[in-house]
Amino acid sequence: MSRTEFCKAKRVVVKIGSSLLTDGGRGLNKAAIADWVAQMAGLRRENVDVVLVSSGSVAEGMSRLKLKARPKVLHELQAAASVGQMGLVRRFEDEFQLHGLLAAQVLLTHDDLSDRQRYLNARSTLLTLLDFGVVPVINENDAVATEEIRFGDNDTLGALVANLVQADLLIILTDQLGLFDANPTLNPDAKLISRVSVAEPLLDQVAGDSISGLGRGGMFTKVRAARLAARSGAATVIVSGKAEKAIDRVFSGEDLGTYLVPTLEPLVARKQWLAGQLQVKGNLTLDDGAVKILRDAGKSLLAVGVKAVQGSFKRGDLVSCRDLQGREIARGLINYSADEAFKIAGKPSNEFETLLGYADDAELIHRDNLVLI
Repeated sequence: MSRTEFCKAKRVVVKIGSSLLTDGGRGLNKAAIADWVAQMAGLRRENVDVVLVSSGSVAEGMSRLKLKARPKVLHELQAAASVGQMGLVRRFEDEFQLHGLLAAQVLLTHDDLSDRQRYLNARSTLLTLLDFGVVPVINENDAVATEEIRFGDNDTLGALVANLVQADLLIILTDQLGLFDANPTLNPDAKLISRVSVAEPLLDQVAGDSISGLGRGGMFTKVRAARLAARSGAATVIVSGKAEKAIDRVFSGEDLGTYLVPTLEPLVARKQWLAGQLQVKGNLTLDDGAVKILRDAGKSLLAVGVKAVQGSFKRGDLVSCRDLQGREIARGLINYSADEAFKIAGKPSNEFETLLGYADDAELIHRDNLVLI
């Protein structure tokens, strides 16, 4: 994707850093938030799906609690996050409502995205919110996260959300102009990098730590986030949130900030990532009609085309799809457990509620979570 093609993006994740949101730690920057929300509302009017990943809960909590420095003790961090999250979400909700949009708070931990069942649950919820025209406002669940499960920074969270919802573009708003070829605070001759591949080794040398001290991310985490986002084909732009109409200008293709180019096309990247992530936990035998639909039409797998179910698996596990001769034709993340799949195999989706006691996904495996072999 070139910069001029950003205007064609249909789904964007916008990540805003703590220093920007809290005006350097002095409390929520209401004017800036209103401006960013207005730009995101403009994208929604153009039928672009927008997901907001917001830092700032700890920083806002520090301001409300009148703390001079970021707490180092975990439970104090969690307490500050709990207090700050109230103000953060209320501000975003109020601003989006001014534009006739609903916002939804979504709190995530690393476990939510590393566990395949919870990954699918989170993905289904976010995609449903987008279908309703709602803007999800996502933050790490700092109030319950521990050192073992926290993302470590919301740049990483933004990238994982871009993977989760298959975004075309990740925009990281920061307090810096972008990524430089040297530290601009130490080297006045440092030059802004306009465009670079995420695979460029030089990135590891030029990315540094956070300058503000309010967040957990520096340019290193932003480069890492761009590489994570690229694994599902999303492009990343690191740009100053202080620049006038930064989101609009990036989306219009203006040469602003640093554009980190993914190495693979979105569909290819996601399929490779999916195929290489997990071990197969079971097998589905498909009839000839289902095989033809998967191979020729690229559609989702429906239960009505399944002849047999083997293995022990749960929702979100990777299963193998085979034809009547036992040849593997596809792999995918299944939406039902082995017991549930056995009950609905060969049945249309309108019978799921009768057979299972509830009706969930109409597809056994959604085409976005299916890769042909």
